[in-house]
Amino acid sequence: MIRFAHFNFNVLDLTQSLAFYKEALGLEPVRDIVPEDGSFKIVYLGDGKSDFVLELTWLRDRTEPYNLGDEEFHLAFETDDYEALHARHAEMGIICFENPEMGISFSKDPDG
Repeated sequence: MIRFAHFNFNVLDLTQSLAFYKEALGLEPVRDIVPEDGSFKIVYLGDGKSDFVLELTWLRDRTEPYNLGDEEFHLAFETDDYEALHARHAEMGIICFENPEMGISFSKDPDG
């Protein structure tokens, strides 16, 4: 048997991404990996309610934005108060697509 472990995003600015995921979705670091040479840092974020974690990977020597291709991937969340979360994301200016009939919206993180 296998089980889901995590979903990963590579990020260019770890500090900005950590702040974004906390403000936009309430995700907090639950553990991290930092090698002695400081060449990368991996931070796992959780919602405090489920075992699901989002892995953010930062590479010290990376200076160019990541090629996100056709942006055919997403990280899905459910909420008991869609209107409040939608309002917060609208205030942050991060909504890039929405379908009110389906009760969904898509937001971009700092890396697009």
